[in-house]
Amino acid sequence: MIDFLFANVQELSMYLFDANKRIYWGYLLSAVMLAVPIFLLQLKQQEKQASVVGFLSFLFPKSIYLSQSARNDYFLFIVNKLLKAALFPLIILTMAPIALWVTNSMENLFGTIEHLQLSASSVMIVFTLVLFLVDDFTRFYLHYLLHRIPILWEFHKVHHSARVLTPFTIYRSHPVESYLYACRMALTQGFVVGVCYYFLGPTLKMIDIVGANMFVFAFNIMGSNLRHSHIWLSWGDKIEHWFISPAQHQIHHSDNPKLCHSNFGSALAIWDRVAGCFTLASQVKKLSFGIGEQTAEHDKLLNIYIAPFKHAWRRIKGALVLTNK
Repeated sequence: MIDFLFANVQELSMYLFDANKRIYWGYLLSAVMLAVPIFLLQLKQQEKQASVVGFLSFLFPKSIYLSQSARNDYFLFIVNKLLKAALFPLIILTMAPIALWVTNSMENLFGTIEHLQLSASSVMIVFTLVLFLVDDFTRFYLHYLLHRIPILWEFHKVHHSARVLTPFTIYRSHPVESYLYACRMALTQGFVVGVCYYFLGPTLKMIDIVGANMFVFAFNIMGSNLRHSHIWLSWGDKIEHWFISPAQHQIHHSDNPKLCHSNFGSALAIWDRVAGCFTLASQVKKLSFGIGEQTAEHDKLLNIYIAPFKHAWRRIKGALVLTNK
């Protein structure tokens, strides 16, 4: 047990050095750099002088980072990792068998074909781009379903129950939601690898930057950690029609149901525009976070884990009663 705890806590510390994790040091540094002009603009409007202490207070206000909501996020970051390590290997889907099944199914349906005659660099570009696009769409669609399907919303509420936003809020999720996202990743990667293997051949390699898909790296380096923060960063209307800004994701965390059920996308805004659930940062002037009256129920750690099951079961019982009438 001690070895298990030590190994997983050590793995959590390595998140700072893994470009596939949101709190990779490079992404955190880029968020700090993007916050500088926002800080200076704020000082100019207030006619105050800049200082290192003032900037640190701007970045890390005690009222946010020491709040009960933030402390819950830190706890969930650790405990959810332990739960995932203990339970997920027993029940989670894996990419390799899915990829093989997809390739074999295509061969059975369409027969074997000659692989497209593309250069190695072209294969890398196509594979990297397709993987990014399919991954971004499936993230959007699962997120959309988590809001639209009442039973799933009970579990996703945990993420939206945060009263304040910090980079650790990305890890504020119920294990059921985490499991769904893990399965989504396995299915997405397996599908893309299987299809690309069928058309492009076995030599599939992703264009990466320090181990992360180059498009994912670009998304994260452009302030992904400000999405869960108190720092408002908008790209402007023209860019936000194509790419979700940190400010647009903060809007998604609004306790206003109309705003909360919009801007589901991760990197690309086109999915939200097509689905009719898109909000520009310029359309919103004031924000507060949470899930209204139900926010208080998620202030206690035990409730964060138990309440979603209770509410989901009530919804299931209600649906069964209606069905039997």
